[in-house]
Formats: sequence, C-alpha cells, structure tokens
Amino acid sequence: MTAHLVTGAGSGIGAVLADRLHARGDHLVLLARSTERAAELQSRYAGSTVLVVDLADLDAVAELDGLPDELASVHHVAGVVELGPVADQDPRALREQVDVNLVAPALLSRRCLPAVRRGRGTFVFVNSSAGLSASASWSAYAASKFGLRGFADSLRAEEVEHGVRVTTVFPSRTATPMQEKVHEQEGRTYDSSRWISPETVVDTILHVLDMPDDATIPEVTVRPVVPRAT
Repeated sequence: MTAHLVTGAGSGIGAVLADRLHARGDHLVLLARSTERAAELQSRYAGSTVLVVDLADLDAVAELDGLPDELASVHHVAGVVELGPVADQDPRALREQVDVNLVAPALLSRRCLPAVRRGRGTFVFVNSSAGLSASASWSAYAASKFGLRGFADSLRAEEVEHGVRVTTVFPSRTATPMQEKVHEQEGRTYDSSRWISPETVVDTILHVLDMPDDATIPEVTVRPVVPRAT
C-alpha cells in the first residue's frame, strides 16, 4: 500500500493534492484540526486514515499516534498567515505563524521519519515565495518560511544516506482561500484569475513524487508566466 500524509487537505493546494492522490488509488493519511473537519475529510476521501490534531498544539503534534509503519511521502501544506508591520505585530499572531508554519512541520517530520525511511520516501515542504524574499508587513510569515527552508535543507543533508528525498516547493501567489484572506488584509480586491492555480502547484508536486529513484529535485519555484503586481 502506497501511503501519503498530507496536512492542509481541507482546502487550497492540500485539497487538490489529496484529490489527485486519492484518484490514483493511493492511501491518504490526513490531519484534521477538529473532529468536525475529520468527519468531512473521511466522507470525502473514503478509506483514508484521518487523525485529529491541531498543528498549533505542538505537544500533540510531537506525540501523534496512528501513523502507518511506512510512508511514501509527507506533504507539509498547511499554514497560517497574519500580515502586519513589525511595530504593530501581535505577539500571539507571530507565535502562531512560527508554531504552525515551522515548528509543527519540524516536529511532524521527526515523528514521521522512521516510516519515511522504511518507504525510502519523500518529504515535500510547500513553502512560499515569501520564504525566498520578505516584503513589508510579511515579517512573521516570511520568518517562519525562511526557517522552514533551513529545516528542509538540513533534513535533506541528514537523510540522503537513508534514501530519503526532501523537496521544497516555492509557489508564488496561488488562487486559494488563504490568498483571498491575504488580499482582505491588504485591502485589495481578490481576483483568482490573476494567480497561479492550485492544480498547477500540485502538478509540480506530483512530478517531484514520480521522479525516478536516480534523481531528486531539492527545490523548485513556481511562478506566473507573466509577472503580476503583488
């Protein structure tokens, strides 16, 4: 059985990824932040394993039970964003973004590592263009994503001898509910047609997963064909 763990499967890139993997007949291990969301995912992805854990609860993430003995891949897709200048930064918002976007993936990766080693599998970190370049009002989110890139780089260097591959995907703005929230925070009108589709990002992820065993893609950036104002 080919099993893939996906966070953030409730919407956006994570939902499209879960759809595609499920359609291939692969087994999904999905994380849900509540029993209500778990029921929704279980109904949508029949036969999947759905585990209830809030990524903001770091102790629960570190002790997560119910993982399969072997995983072909782990996809860190879930994330939170709260824009604001450093001068007005809410400490709770800063902490939540660092916890959910950086610390939780680090802890979950450690928890999944034995299963991924057995499967000689792949970790995929869905990062952001904000993990490559930080703009005004993006300090907390960008810091969490810069950190996530560093964690992935270190994990890649450590696990190559175990046959584990690690890829970071850096999508530019993508037409997801999170992007709609970002536009609201920026006071801008949201037009999904201006941004990369989540399906395009998932095409990239699946290409990474389906690479032959003799190669790996450490990092890949996904940008619009025509540059768009941000």
